[in-house]
Amino acid sequence: QVQPVESGGGLVQAGGSLRLSCVVSEITSSLYVIGWYRQAPGAQRELTATISSGGDTNVADSVKGRFTISRDSAKNTVYLQMNSLKPEDTAVYYCHIAYSRAFGYWGQGTQVTVSS
Repeated sequence: QVQPVESGGGLVQAGGSLRLSCVVSEITSSLYVIGWYRQAPGAQRELTATISSGGDTNVADSVKGRFTISRDSAKNTVYLQMNSLKPEDTAVYYCHIAYSRAFGYWGQGTQVTVSS
């Protein structure tokens, strides 16, 4: 399976936490970047965090200090730990693996809903 598979979404109250998982069973290149994106209804899809095959991470300012991206290389799994969730974090969260600027795979997404 080269397509990422996300899980871990759900409904939480503001201030709560969720951990999302992204599994890519088949990695086709040793060099890649995995990113977590989110898309709220009526909004553009935005990048929240990335982790490279080398372990370098970046987190968007909008979620910095609350979200952490990490990986378990042995399981080909990337996690997005989301703490102190806010209603504005409500979105479908997508995992994407990029092997180049022009080539990669999207997951189907997992819904995160944060109630106030």
